[in-house]
Amino acid sequence: MGSLFRGEEMCLAQLFLQSGSAYDCISELGELGLVEFRDLNPTVNSFQRKFVTEIKRCEEMERILGRLKCGFVFFPMVLQEQLQRLESELSEVTRNKEKLQKNLLELTEYTHMLQITRNFVQHSKIMMSLCPPKHSLLSSFCRFISGLIQQVKIEAFERMLWRVCKGYTILSYAEINECLQNPDTGEVTRSVVFLISYWGDQIGQKVKKICDCYHCHLYPYPSSNEERTDVVNGLRSRIQDLHTVLHRTEDYLRQVLNKASESVYTWVIQVKKMKAIYHILNLCSFDVTNKCLIAEVWCPVNDLSVLRKALEDCSRKSGATVPSFVNRIPSSDIPPTLIRTNKFTSGFQNIVDAYGVGSYREVNPAPYTIITFPFLFAVMFGDLGHGLIMSLFALWMVIYENDRKLKRSRNEFWNTFYDGRYIILMMGLFSIYTGLIYNDCFSKSLNIFGSSWSVRAMFAQDKWTKEMVNTNAFLTLDPNVTGVFNGPYPFGIDPIWNMASNRLTFLNSYKMKMSVILGIIHMTFGVVLGGINHIHFRKKFNLFLMLIPELLFLLFLFGYLVFMVVFKWLAFSAANSQAAPSILIHFINMFLMQGDTIPHLYSGQVGICWQQVFLLVIALLAVPVLLLGKPVYLYWLHKGQNRFGVYRVSVCIYSSLYLSSLLQFDFADIFLHQSIHTIEYCLGCVSNTASYLRLWALSLAHAQLSEVLWAMVMRVGLRVGSRVGILFLVPVFGLFAVLTVSILLVMEGLSAFLHALRLHWVEFQNKFYSGAGTKFSPFAFSLIHTGFENDGLPL
Repeated sequence: MGSLFRGEEMCLAQLFLQSGSAYDCISELGELGLVEFRDLNPTVNSFQRKFVTEIKRCEEMERILGRLKCGFVFFPMVLQEQLQRLESELSEVTRNKEKLQKNLLELTEYTHMLQITRNFVQHSKIMMSLCPPKHSLLSSFCRFISGLIQQVKIEAFERMLWRVCKGYTILSYAEINECLQNPDTGEVTRSVVFLISYWGDQIGQKVKKICDCYHCHLYPYPSSNEERTDVVNGLRSRIQDLHTVLHRTEDYLRQVLNKASESVYTWVIQVKKMKAIYHILNLCSFDVTNKCLIAEVWCPVNDLSVLRKALEDCSRKSGATVPSFVNRIPSSDIPPTLIRTNKFTSGFQNIVDAYGVGSYREVNPAPYTIITFPFLFAVMFGDLGHGLIMSLFALWMVIYENDRKLKRSRNEFWNTFYDGRYIILMMGLFSIYTGLIYNDCFSKSLNIFGSSWSVRAMFAQDKWTKEMVNTNAFLTLDPNVTGVFNGPYPFGIDPIWNMASNRLTFLNSYKMKMSVILGIIHMTFGVVLGGINHIHFRKKFNLFLMLIPELLFLLFLFGYLVFMVVFKWLAFSAANSQAAPSILIHFINMFLMQGDTIPHLYSGQVGICWQQVFLLVIALLAVPVLLLGKPVYLYWLHKGQNRFGVYRVSVCIYSSLYLSSLLQFDFADIFLHQSIHTIEYCLGCVSNTASYLRLWALSLAHAQLSEVLWAMVMRVGLRVGSRVGILFLVPVFGLFAVLTVSILLVMEGLSAFLHALRLHWVEFQNKFYSGAGTKFSPFAFSLIHTGFENDGLPL
């Protein structure tokens, strides 16, 4: 959990792996997921590396597995031989099955053709006698061609025969009632049986060519009825035998596939592991004797002992004569960033990483985001009812988080909600809290403790006041009248404000000032975290040249604004509220150095408010210190230490790592970076403070949308009387629920989420977080995508 606040300490290590045990060692490291390998052969082409042949063999096994959906054994050669043998067996059975299906189709078509064309011959002879050919010699040479053609081609086939063989052919055809399936394409089509009678060999050749062009299936036609009967009986017997053989072939194929499918998932995993291991081995280099592989890895310092033990165990199990070992080496390269998370903190860490992966060992905003992100969301979304619905939905996902149907859904929209279930749960719980503070539940107030305002005291006034109370719909409650106001509401906002005509004016002032206060606190906390970074990286001069000027500029200007807001709340009561000055005018006059134009906020404000002038001057003097302090100090430090040949300078102003190598000092570059930082910070203090007003705007927008939805939908159903109103209330409530979920929960929730995200990325994290690092990507088999997650197989 400690690494959540700051990334793990990393080191660069060399692994010396014996050739005989290298495969087993890399496999064990893949199971542990401890190290990130570096490429020691950056100039070598991918096709020229040592283990490219093994990778091709793995790809061939993946191809086989893609066809067979099979795979697993422990040794690469045995696995390949087993898969190839299985592929050959299944391919042979499949080919035999296709041949049987094709023969069965031909016999079935032949049978249909003989049964249907029984009457075609007699009809053709009658037509020939009525329409004899022009040449008398052809009348004795009548021939027949029979076969099948697709139904959609018969009309074009008939026209072609008429145009090419006019007067010398007679076409008879009939449709088959049964639909036949083509074994090659798998298409189910309707066919037509035809019989063509023709005269002469030349006409017969033309007819055969036309049949070939239209892909007709031609079959021999028996010359007599007895022969036709014998052929039909033989065909039926052969068809029955083929059905039997085909059924047994399918049973055998099913048995082979069922036996192979028992190990399908483990085989796929093993092949992918093998391929990943050989890819890692290609990153290693050989020593001069070609008997030892050398690898360089990034590893957490705390895991070095586990790494050493894993290498020793693998060397002992593989029977290597020389054990593999690890050696830590110094490096000037910036290590990757490793932040360990769990299922609760991973969502918040992803929010931070979406802005940028943290630089090595700098402060991680994620643990603070766990509180501040849902809180700022709830400030904009604060509603007790909506927060309760959101919390229940997230709690349901958390309780059933191990359900495979929820975890392995193909719906990306659902996966987004599921991955952020803990974020949604925290946002819902904080929304319940702020909803209680706002006393807002579906735009209605809850009278839990009873109102602190009472109208009874006004009845004790004169008779005119009593009549005004009884006859007017709107009444102004004066807290200065004794007994009207009995003290602050115990928790949150008094429910009587829900009935007040000036409710929006009151909430405007309350939420606007609250937004400014929260914004200043949030930004100040970010600046303080930047100081923690300076202390950790031993840049103590940044505490005086950056942290203190930044705090002076922020607090002496906008911190003083927060002080005036809080002081005005405490110093002025209902009795003297009319004499309370405007804080905004005071703040403007502070910059104009004019203090006598409006009443003073407190007694110390005399003359031109010299206290405010003092704060303004200090804040303005902090700007040149922030601009010139660091560059001048580094230049002086460089001049003073340059004669000793030792100087450490940061590559970037926001970098969290000093380089130990000698670098040339560039004052212009340092000054340019510091100028950009100073301008961004000073202007950002103004714009960022204004940006936090979105807390006020979105909170009011959400409350008003909720109130409009209640007034235009739910109130209409509640006002309908009689029994019909009860029936009418059911669809009205359904419409209200749908609109509440779709508009107020989904759309408004997404809007508040995005605004809270911006407040953290821009207003908070830019005060201390550079996000210029690289993420630690360990070699781990658990990160391998198998492609079987949604196939109904166990994971």
